[in-house]
Amino acid sequence: MEEKEFDEKAKEALELLFDNFWILREKDAENYQLIREREGMLRRYISEKFGFRFIIHQHFIKMEKIPVEPESWMGVQEFTLPMDYALFCCLLAFLENKMVDEQFLLSELCEEIISVYPGVVPLDWTNYNHRKSLIRVLQTAKDYGVIKVIDGDIHQFSQNDEQEVLYEVPLISRYFMRSYPKDLFQFGSLEQLLEEEWKSPRSESRRHRVYRKLFLSPSLLRDSTDDADFNYLRNFRNRIREDIEKHTGYKFELYKNTALLTVNERRGKLTLFPDQRAVMDVILQVAGIMRERHVEFPRDELGRVYMTAADFDRILEEAREAYSIGWGKALRESSQTSLFHEIYSTMVEWRLAAKEKDTGRLILFPLLARTVGIYPKDFQGGTHS
Repeated sequence: MEEKEFDEKAKEALELLFDNFWILREKDAENYQLIREREGMLRRYISEKFGFRFIIHQHFIKMEKIPVEPESWMGVQEFTLPMDYALFCCLLAFLENKMVDEQFLLSELCEEIISVYPGVVPLDWTNYNHRKSLIRVLQTAKDYGVIKVIDGDIHQFSQNDEQEVLYEVPLISRYFMRSYPKDLFQFGSLEQLLEEEWKSPRSESRRHRVYRKLFLSPSLLRDSTDDADFNYLRNFRNRIREDIEKHTGYKFELYKNTALLTVNERRGKLTLFPDQRAVMDVILQVAGIMRERHVEFPRDELGRVYMTAADFDRILEEAREAYSIGWGKALRESSQTSLFHEIYSTMVEWRLAAKEKDTGRLILFPLLARTVGIYPKDFQGGTHS
């Protein structure tokens, strides 16, 4: 039988799998059905290009997106403290000992978590910060569908540590954690855990690594002159470009030291660079200044620029002097230290910058030069054209 074309609906389904932890049939029956209807072509493509586990269940659909290298932004966005992650794991352990559809009270959970919490500082539910952490965890678990609220409001717990909420254990809570090839206690580190992903034949592993880097990271940087992943991109660039543009809504761009996926217009849940935050304007302006100052800060053979923190601070001062009249009030009035931290940390998130471990120097990656920002000539008060 002739295979159906990977159509626009299949592209939409693939994007849904990347954008969501999982698709719950109870909450999103339409998208669940969309993916089911194109299950065959999706399974083949996901297996061949990414090597991800693709799970079709009568209650949910899930693509387990395991990165080549974990990055800070890949965590649960709602969590703000290490305690949040520890409490979430305690919650999952608690649910493992419950029957499906069994109900439990918040007070029961609180008592159990205290006995298993691994932190050095003991939990104390009279402590406001500890209660807020648990609230974040339970709200996130509810949003994921790991627990169901039957009665009560968890947010009241922030004001009253004796507040009760009644929960229920749904079936899908059993599938939140991914399965591992062997017992977790047999892994001694995160690195060992990630290494399990690359036990398939070498040719497939290389393709899977490259596709995962392209789709799960802002960019793929050439790490060395003999970077095997980047060489794979160069050797198969035409085939990769055709494949990606046929099966997704992305465009594939390959430069001497960087590869990335782009889109022609904003859409859906995509997190794009630059976004609408004011900090992005400053980063683009910094990129423009760096392009003008390329003689002072030469690039190495990988297209990287090395500078001291003091050098970068002077670049920010130059940007403030030239462009701050167009900045938002918060950035315009921020201290130089705050501005440095916000600009640098955002650049690190987008793989535009990093810090050299041995020397502490800042590294600006070549992707920074791809997009620059300047004010138009008729901008009132702008000193650069």
